[in-house]
Amino acid sequence: MELSVLETLVRVAWVAGAVAFVIGLIRMNSPATARNGNLLSAGGMTVAIVATAVFLALERGGEAFNVTGWIIVIAGIALGGGLGLYTARTVKMTAMPQLVSLFNAVGGGAAALIAIDDYLHLSATSTLPTLQVNVATVLDIVIGSVTFTGSLIASGKLMGLRITPSRPVKIPGGQLVTAALALIVVAGAAFLWIPNLSVPVMLLILAAALVFGVTMTLPIGGADMPVVISLLNSFTGTAVAMAGFVLDNPVLIIAGALVGASGAILTKLMADAMNRSVINIMVGGFGGGEGTVGSVGGAGHSVRELGMDDAAIQLAYASSVIVVPGYGLAVAQAQHALRELAELLEARGVDVKYAIHPVAGRMPGHMNVLLAEANVPYPQLREMEEINPEFDRADVALVVGANDVTNPAARKPGSPVSGMPILDVDHARAIIVIKRSMGRGYAGIDNELYGNPKTGMLFADAKAGLTELVSAVKAL
Repeated sequence: MELSVLETLVRVAWVAGAVAFVIGLIRMNSPATARNGNLLSAGGMTVAIVATAVFLALERGGEAFNVTGWIIVIAGIALGGGLGLYTARTVKMTAMPQLVSLFNAVGGGAAALIAIDDYLHLSATSTLPTLQVNVATVLDIVIGSVTFTGSLIASGKLMGLRITPSRPVKIPGGQLVTAALALIVVAGAAFLWIPNLSVPVMLLILAAALVFGVTMTLPIGGADMPVVISLLNSFTGTAVAMAGFVLDNPVLIIAGALVGASGAILTKLMADAMNRSVINIMVGGFGGGEGTVGSVGGAGHSVRELGMDDAAIQLAYASSVIVVPGYGLAVAQAQHALRELAELLEARGVDVKYAIHPVAGRMPGHMNVLLAEANVPYPQLREMEEINPEFDRADVALVVGANDVTNPAARKPGSPVSGMPILDVDHARAIIVIKRSMGRGYAGIDNELYGNPKTGMLFADAKAGLTELVSAVKAL
């Protein structure tokens, strides 16, 4: 087979893989088709990998790739694919955001390594790259490196590691340090783009970008992690697209551009959902860390504790119940118990819906994925703009582990969450909050909802509390 024919077929396969990415991304727009969209995208990547392997095997009779190279490639696919499959199947839903951050780090780091390797090969042969390749190489190194360290810090914050606490960590002279690192990167890039070929300058840019990822992410509080994860995901896609320009690989360019663009759009939507700009979030300093014990729920009211039987009666004899899931539901792995309670109420003629806030949980779509795992019907999941008008007509709002996204303090000036769009839970006729304690959310402030006279606090682990509620409703 002639090389030109082979290369044509390979490029056709790459384009087919890219088309699968596009269609898969479109299908991910709906929970009902998201699983198939994900499988279609994975199939597209498989086609691209196989086509590349065939090209390497047949190019110039296989001389372009020796036995050692094939061993490394096969071992890398087996190790990476096996580890990815294992972690994806065994990860708990509470740890999914951390895993996404780690995958972002791996993607960004891999893209940066492609550019570094290509630059070292050019340096060894004293070959000046074209301007297109030179620009893409430097951008790939910078964006990939920032994504790598930034995602590792974000993952550590979500894990609550001692070295990366969820609260904002102020670096002495942090803004000056970050500005200096940015200046180093810009100056180094300009030097290489003149053009010049210098491995020490490339390594200086690499080091500055790696540190920049740390200084950028450490000052950001845990409350902003959903937005940060989305932003770093966009960075990963952009770095992959730059790697595609370095290798002249259209499938990497298309796939990276899709991830980068969709991640950027999602980041903007997430920031809007918090009524803050992306720049404001990246400056950091918001979020006091989760778990601080608050006093009472605001407005001068005392907290009213609710008994299990009373809560069961309110739910069982309601006409309309809106469930508000939050991170506490994920922590307790209580989604199946929640679905059982909802089905029990529906059997009694109760209209049950779920209110999904865009930043509930610790990553975009966290609650959607959690409830889908429990086979909650997709039509019952309602986004914030759609469900908010219905709280006025709801008999009971059942809040399970959600905190900041239900805090009426967001409607008042002077609060850390001022202006943040919230779910209008306090508009319901009665409110039941299942919570382990009076602990604060990631914003580090008391939730005024808990002091509302309509609110009854059911202090329990979400799974245990919902299980008891199921038994109590069955006993009625």
